[in-house]
Order: sequence, then structure tokens, then C-alpha cells
Amino acid sequence: MSNWLIYTVGFIAQILFSSRLVIQWITSEKQRKVITPTLFWSLSLIASFLLFIYGYLRDDFAIMLGQTLTYFIYIRNLQLQNQWQKLHWSIRLLLYSFPALIGIYYFNNNVIDRDILFKNEAIPLWLLWLGIISQIIFTLRFVYQWLYSEYKKTSSLPLGFWLLSLVGSILILAYAIFRKDPVLFIGHILGSVIYIRNLILLHKQDVA
Repeated sequence: MSNWLIYTVGFIAQILFSSRLVIQWITSEKQRKVITPTLFWSLSLIASFLLFIYGYLRDDFAIMLGQTLTYFIYIRNLQLQNQWQKLHWSIRLLLYSFPALIGIYYFNNNVIDRDILFKNEAIPLWLLWLGIISQIIFTLRFVYQWLYSEYKKTSSLPLGFWLLSLVGSILILAYAIFRKDPVLFIGHILGSVIYIRNLILLHKQDVA
């Protein structure tokens, strides 16, 4: 597959990720507090779907790992907001099974696939580990958010979510620079600005 088509998939995914943050940011600015609209989780799920494909096409294990870890948390938040049940059962089944189907295909296709994924000459071992650690930290924000939301029985984005988002985003920016990945770089530059703004809003809420 040509590079321009691969990057198109990646940029569409990042545009959707950025759109969810912009929508969440604008909604929060209007309310003068951190708000989590349903559209945030819907766009997150679609973007994650596409970025997983982008990671697959780029033979980038770090990207695939990051999206796999957060994918079902997006679904759970839609469930908490009573939106998941509104989707047709066939769409829900497809979204549930997609990551597993891709994984099964990838690892059973042939041995070369596994070698490309874990021994990609374009990604030195140290850089692969930087990418993996970055994605794990970035993913922990949603694990924290998920546990917090389950405890509160409502979907929300607490302080710890934004702190982990900022740290993870900075690390992924470093990975993107070394990897020369414009998709990750552009997406996380914008994200970092919005994470900082949400931390400021939360601080003002606490002070008030």
C-alpha cells in the first residue's frame, strides 16, 4: 500500500482524536469546568479503530498496543453514558471483534509478519521500548479514568487523567520525532495544549 494512503488513514484518525479534544475543550470552556460530552467517546472509538489500522499498516507495535489497550475503555464509557446500546447489534459485534480479528490474522499470516513487527529495522529496539512505554503511560490515563468512572458510576475525566495525558503525550512526541512520524507529532502537539488548559480549568475549579 502506498505511503500517502497509509498517512491519510493516520491523519484522519488524528483529526478525529483532535476533534474530540476540541469539542471537549469548547464544551468545558462554556461551562467553566471540565465536561465529558458523549461525542468525545464516540469520536475516540472511531479514531482508535482507524489508528489501529494505521499502526498495522506501519508495522508499528507501539501504536497497535496503545489502541488495543484503550479501545474497550471507550466502549465502556459509551455504555456508562447509555449510548452503546443505541447502536445496531451488528455494529456492536463488529467493533467488539475487530481488534481480535486483526491480531489473529497478523500473527497467523506468516512468520515474517512477526519479525517485521518486533524486529523492524526502521524502529531500533530502544525506540520501540520508548514507544511502548509512552503508549502504556498514555493508556494508563484511561485505565485511571475507567476505574474512577466505575467508582462514581458516571463517565468523567478527573485530574489524574489530564496529568497522565500530558506526561504520555510529551513522551509520544519524543517518539514521533525519532520515528519521523508526522501523524503522531501533529496529533500530540495539539493534544498537549488542550491537556494543559484542562489542568488550568480544574485548578480554577478547586480554588473556587
